[in-house]
Amino acid sequence: MINDKDAGFYHENGYIVVDDVYSMAEVEAMRAVVEELVEKSRKIADHNDIYDLEPAHSADKPRVRRIKEPFKVHPLYREMVEHPNIISIMNKLIGVNQRLHGGKINIKAASFGSPVEWHQDWAFYPHTNDDVLAIGVMLDDMTEENGPLLIMPGSHKGPTYDHHADGSFAGAINPNDCPLDFSKAARVTGKAGACSFHHVRAVHGSEQNRSGQDRILLLYQVAAADAWDLQRFNEPWEEYESRMIAGVSTLEPRLVQTPIRLPYPTAKHTGSIYENQRAMKSRFFDFDNNPDKILEDAD
Repeated sequence: MINDKDAGFYHENGYIVVDDVYSMAEVEAMRAVVEELVEKSRKIADHNDIYDLEPAHSADKPRVRRIKEPFKVHPLYREMVEHPNIISIMNKLIGVNQRLHGGKINIKAASFGSPVEWHQDWAFYPHTNDDVLAIGVMLDDMTEENGPLLIMPGSHKGPTYDHHADGSFAGAINPNDCPLDFSKAARVTGKAGACSFHHVRAVHGSEQNRSGQDRILLLYQVAAADAWDLQRFNEPWEEYESRMIAGVSTLEPRLVQTPIRLPYPTAKHTGSIYENQRAMKSRFFDFDNNPDKILEDAD
């Protein structure tokens, strides 16, 4: 689905957007499962292994901001990461041997959905090499108004920034201490069925959803088979093998010198990036409803 020029753009800028990766029938099937899962969240009062909830979530008005590891929750999402179009694109970007690292579904509620502060995925899960990326499957149109992904072009070639606050991992970069000019961020937009692919070291974030409609983004993290997670070296071999989506696995990690900061001491607020980032005192993105006040009310 992409050519050498497209792959070159990705390697130079740290991201690429590809249209029509999925058919509308496939998008609608994935959205239907999201709707089922949100409906089930009415019975959940707090975050758990599947759901991360907005502070205002209730049984009457369910507000799910994240579904964790959806490929373990419903078989359709495992099937979709092995879609021929996805594998074809990944062959060009990271090679033919591919392993699913993780995934989530982010739901930005209409006029409310939480922003995500600037960060690098690499800060959460550094590997032995950085042939690792995230796939953003647009289950809704991604527009300027509904909190699209923002990426700093070329930042994947730079340092790994500090993602700590008060000595503990917080999953975000302090915007006051970062030399990047965030006004130069690329806004990743596209129609439902398109996918973005961004490098694990690319600095990115997203604004609050200020549109009148929900925005759903399915995310997969995928690594080259010879990129081993430095924090999961001792995971059972069967688990490692179960996440292979293309090609063959290997017992020989490929070591590449890259700037690494480990996410320790662990975050004071665990569960998801939203919870991790509660520890940040300096924020870049505006939040119409003061996040600190919301979180205090939710505690």
